[in-house]
Amino acid sequence: MTDDLRSAGAPTLEDVARAAGVSRATVSRVINGVRNVDPVIQEAVRHAVSVTGYTPNRAARSLVTRRADAVALVVSGAGVEPAAEEDSDADASRRDGTGDAGSFTAQVFADPFFGRVVTGVVNYLRPRGMHPVLMFAETSRAREEVVAYLRQGSADGALVVSTHAEDPLPALIADAGLAAVLYARPARPVPVSYVDLAHQDGARLAAEHLLGRGCRRIATISGPLDVPAGQARLTGFRDTMARHGHPYVPTAEGQFTQESGEAAMERLLAEHPDLDGVFAANDLMALGACHVLREHGRSVPGDVAVVGFDDSSAALACRPPLTTVRQPVEGMAAEMTRLLLDRLARPDGPVTSVIFEPELVVRGSA
Repeated sequence: MTDDLRSAGAPTLEDVARAAGVSRATVSRVINGVRNVDPVIQEAVRHAVSVTGYTPNRAARSLVTRRADAVALVVSGAGVEPAAEEDSDADASRRDGTGDAGSFTAQVFADPFFGRVVTGVVNYLRPRGMHPVLMFAETSRAREEVVAYLRQGSADGALVVSTHAEDPLPALIADAGLAAVLYARPARPVPVSYVDLAHQDGARLAAEHLLGRGCRRIATISGPLDVPAGQARLTGFRDTMARHGHPYVPTAEGQFTQESGEAAMERLLAEHPDLDGVFAANDLMALGACHVLREHGRSVPGDVAVVGFDDSSAALACRPPLTTVRQPVEGMAAEMTRLLLDRLARPDGPVTSVIFEPELVVRGSA
């Protein structure tokens, strides 16, 4: 677009149509997301939009499409509800959201996993002119607010990352007939699409790697056993060890935090001081385990080999860098977003699932 045309005023649909060599109606169809437009024409229109600097009027577009062009990215947990008869300051803070919410959000932002989810979602939505609205749903009132937000059309659908097996939000969304996709298989079956990882296969890779290194006194730090991923990783690890003649695996439960990994490693060392291999069900716990091993004078991997899970930033922050099972979180989050947009375009389509395969990443810790 020339400087003269730019100075004449804001670019219009007609300017875009002229630049793309198509009709104004075709430009409108592409911008409003109508599906049955030839991909070549779509690309020509998008290029013309970029060249002309045209910015759609979102308010006017929403009136036509009945879409908000935004999705809710909801981090949800079961939450601890206060007893009805209690009325302490702590209980009051839980009721008004100032107590649990602060703790819950702090835990979320401390875990690199959630940042990777946001990256995957934003990278998929941004080129499509859409944006995520971050919401937290750790109490019954917060869950009601999420459902109401979706019902009133403030967001077109929800991407739900649930942190607890007892989380009722997926069922509430399904019962309300709202568009949503889950990150991870729900603990209780609901008619909602989801993406997930083959967690048991990932744990199998970890067990086989430790055994292949010659480790024979192997323990594991599990994730929280009320979380499906924690259960699956422990099951996969134990099953593989049993297949290789190791029917008993010392286990300490963690909470997917570095501090819980440190505490679990202390317990395992106290009870099994001769262990020579550890599988931690996420990288943060593996990082904590490595800290404790060093404090006890155990070299990693010389005395004790350590394998984590996720391939997060914690794996590279560890010394030595962690051998870990890669979960392609950004790709999974992008696929979750694609599924949601497909659901919005085809509301009557079937629910589906996409299971990603894990990969062992070998570094210095094992």
